[in-house]
Amino acid sequence: MIGVLLMAYGSARDPDDLVRYYTHIRHGRSPGVQQLDNLRRRYEAIGGFSPLTAITQGQAKGLQQVLDSQDAGRFRVYLGLKHSPPFIADAVEQMVQDRVDRFIAFVMAPHYSSMSVGEYFGEVTAALNAGDRALNWQGIRSWFDVPSFIALVAEGLRKTQKLFDAAERKDLVTVFTAHSLPQRIYRMGDPYPQQLRQTGELVAQSLGLNRYRFSWQSAGRTSEPWMRPDILETLRALGVEGYKHVVVCPVGFVSDHLEILYDLDIEGQTLAKAMGIHMERMASFNDDPRFTRVLAEIVLNAVEQGNEVMKG
Repeated sequence: MIGVLLMAYGSARDPDDLVRYYTHIRHGRSPGVQQLDNLRRRYEAIGGFSPLTAITQGQAKGLQQVLDSQDAGRFRVYLGLKHSPPFIADAVEQMVQDRVDRFIAFVMAPHYSSMSVGEYFGEVTAALNAGDRALNWQGIRSWFDVPSFIALVAEGLRKTQKLFDAAERKDLVTVFTAHSLPQRIYRMGDPYPQQLRQTGELVAQSLGLNRYRFSWQSAGRTSEPWMRPDILETLRALGVEGYKHVVVCPVGFVSDHLEILYDLDIEGQTLAKAMGIHMERMASFNDDPRFTRVLAEIVLNAVEQGNEVMKG
């Protein structure tokens, strides 16, 4: 049996779990009172909690169903989250107990960075080393240019474009976004920014787009500089340039969570309206069966490649 370790960030279970969740993110340092109040306000604005963990559970279930339909009994999907139960180490331990022959590990993020996907793989290695467990595994580093993924993004954008009438589409600008990271990744030669650009350009080519930009969002609140331009800066610039119709395609994310539901749907939308911009956001894939079929294709291709790590 081949294990499939699907990894994602995780989320707080409910408002009472926020301190535990952000203390874990901050490596044991509790958030300050002001920071916690700000977080609670943001969560209250989106309904009280993030749906991310529930969505990821749905993605894992959907992936299992597709793999079973392809080759029943050959694969077992395990969910491992970085900051919430079930943790990555728990999933690795379960695979050991289940005596899987080997496993494929990948993250619900299309683009590779040593500061994101690389850290997940580090946790897998640490979990295996902690118990001196001998278990062969293969990491899928990225899937930013998989044709079926590009086609699904293009389909989502095409649907979003229909929210504008024919006259509005004449000056429609598409903004591709992903989570910002500290600017030091540029010095590291990290492939993350280039992979985002490649995804956007492949989608733009597919749809024949000639007005599109790249932006970053949801930068951490730390003293070091993060990648720019931020989506709010981009929206301001578009407004100043006279553009009135914008589609935001958060192609670096595949699920609804705080960075989508608040940073784009509330904070970004509020600014867009103030700038006189009609902004629409492409819907997240979440546990859409079309998306889980793409995930299954990525897994099956990785198995066929044997011990080779997919490019990233």
